Amino acid sequence: MRFMRTALCTVALMVVSIPSFAHHGNAAFVAGKKITIRGTLTEWVWSNPHCFLMLDAKDDSGQPQHWVIEATAIPSLIDIGITKISFKPGEQLSVTLTPVKSGQPIGRVMNVVLPTGKTLYFSSEGSGLSVDRNNEEEVLMKVNRAAQAAGASEETAR
Repeated sequence: MRFMRTALCTVALMVVSIPSFAHHGNAAFVAGKKITIRGTLTEWVWSNPHCFLMLDAKDDSGQPQHWVIEATAIPSLIDIGITKISFKPGEQLSVTLTPVKSGQPIGRVMNVVLPTGKTLYFSSEGSGLSVDRNNEEEVLMKVNRAAQAAGASEETAR
């Protein structure tokens, strides 16, 4: 009886988890391609399972285009120092992204250059941290703080 219950629970968990594997695909994006757009941030959507930058830019012919740019989930963004207040509507941003295959103004963010010139990296192509690449000391401080916080939470849990 116990074996049967365990087997049923295992099968149920597998069935429930299958959609989550499908959700995280990259098939819609052009592998290896990156483009940079410049425009005005209209909205920073802070939500799970993904956050989004909404950006008004001009296409190659000068026509206005509204971009929807996917970021990762809130916990991952917080881990690299990006927060709900990292972006403000009205800011002029330069966004490097991986576009979708359909040609629609949709993409997945790689990095964002703020009006101050600071670059926020969302992918492994950058430093992985939202800091100015020329400031290695700041990078090391963030890494150390994150490691200390992780160690403290593990100790508290024990």
